[in-house]
Amino acid sequence: MVDVRVQLTTTVGSLSLANPVLAASGTFGYGLDLADLCPPEALGGVVTKGLSPLPRPGNPPPRIVETAAGMLNAIGLQNIGVDAFCREVLPELRRRGAVVVVNVFGETLAAYEEVIHRCEAEEGIAAYELNVSCPNVSAGGMEFGHDPEQLQRLTARCRAVTARPLWVKLSPNAPDLLATARAAVEGGADALSLINTLRAMAIDAERRRPVLSRAFGGLSGPAIKPIALRMVFEVHRAVPEVPLVGIGGIESGRDAVEFLLAGASAVQVGTATFRDPAAPRRILAELEAFCLQHGVASVRELVGGLQWP
Repeated sequence: MVDVRVQLTTTVGSLSLANPVLAASGTFGYGLDLADLCPPEALGGVVTKGLSPLPRPGNPPPRIVETAAGMLNAIGLQNIGVDAFCREVLPELRRRGAVVVVNVFGETLAAYEEVIHRCEAEEGIAAYELNVSCPNVSAGGMEFGHDPEQLQRLTARCRAVTARPLWVKLSPNAPDLLATARAAVEGGADALSLINTLRAMAIDAERRRPVLSRAFGGLSGPAIKPIALRMVFEVHRAVPEVPLVGIGGIESGRDAVEFLLAGASAVQVGTATFRDPAAPRRILAELEAFCLQHGVASVRELVGGLQWP
């Protein structure tokens, strides 16, 4: 019997990954929370919860609500702070051999630099992902992600303090997505992650009040997948030389294939993990099965393979 295997390795710029399925920021904890069900080392990589210079309590509850095709969250980037992550979490991720992408958040340019500077002292970090697109905090984040000039400046500042791969996570809420994509690249981004959540709300009809304490939150899950696919495709056409990481409503291996065809070199699985904590690993197995069924020898054959027009 011939042993037929699919080549699952992929690259995001200079970063080589054993497979194209990563756990998305904010849905997989810091990489160890779901290790018994989905070992982080089995994935292409793990993107941490957004880390800030100091711990953040996040927004008051209620701050998460299920929707008909996904969920709304207004967590507010609650996190333990970069120093605690480096001391308490990173050593175990490093021991396990996980590929770690640190998601970086700040309310100022200097705060982003501070997080990266602290991480630069550590081994076992493969890349940084700049969160410039969170729709449920009152300062920072979207202020950078919506203004191409500010985004270019932020990316350049971060580029100057690290030689590690630098990804920028784009906002679907930006007035001009392609302008922000180009600005990030001009600032020195090695890759672009897209998309983050869409600003949305839920209303309690009985109480006649918003469900979330901040009224608005970020919509994720299957509801945003068609939008995410369109945006990945558009950015791939606009800057075809730049690697993309697709995010948005990925719940199956076929979903992952669609993002690869649209132009992504890898994908991140997020909201699906809340329903199925082992979702990233299952999706990887389904992706491999799809390739075997369709005679695809390497997942790289799928990247940007959409035949249109």
